[in-house]
Amino acid sequence: MIPRRRMLGGFVASAAGFSLSRLSVAAVLPPTPAQTAGPFYPLALPPDSDNDLIHIAGRDGSAKGTVTYVSGRVLDPDGRPVSGARVEIWQCDANGRYHYVRDDRAGPPLDENFQGYGQTVTDGTGAYHFVTIRPVSYPGRTPHIHFAVSGLGFPHFITQMYVAGEPQNERDGLLMSVHDPAARARLIVPLQPATGGETGALAGTFDIILG
Repeated sequence: MIPRRRMLGGFVASAAGFSLSRLSVAAVLPPTPAQTAGPFYPLALPPDSDNDLIHIAGRDGSAKGTVTYVSGRVLDPDGRPVSGARVEIWQCDANGRYHYVRDDRAGPPLDENFQGYGQTVTDGTGAYHFVTIRPVSYPGRTPHIHFAVSGLGFPHFITQMYVAGEPQNERDGLLMSVHDPAARARLIVPLQPATGGETGALAGTFDIILG
């Protein structure tokens, strides 16, 4: 098996190359639509808050769900990389439960091996990467991952990433609140088999263009 750290580096390189090829098409990039943070941002950050959400320090197990590598770049509207930005993600576990929030919904228990939240910092090319699970739906929402980007020189930015081909996408109120189809498409990411990863693992690229 290829070490996860080396695999993540490979996904970042692929994402960077893909992004650079797109920059040659247009000098000014359309911004990623903003989305609400929702009610499930952690009230307190977990002790382990790194960019690997499927393993928790001090625990031997791994999270339930399909391993998914999410990477991309944070860019300004002119295509310049935004380095040193903090990128946060949070999402529900494979049982549809959020972690580190007040969640009184009845249902399956928390997956104690899922981190639920992660953060990283973009490198000199604006690249970030996470290993997490393929997002799942819960009542009222199509599968999604929340993103927040913060740093010097631009306002705190929040959005959500959705999965291409999900039948609930067209019924999701927050996704469909982005009325422009072209803008809405910038939030929807195809997930493809990850090259050289765990059996069945997926990978997707979500570039974030700050407006």
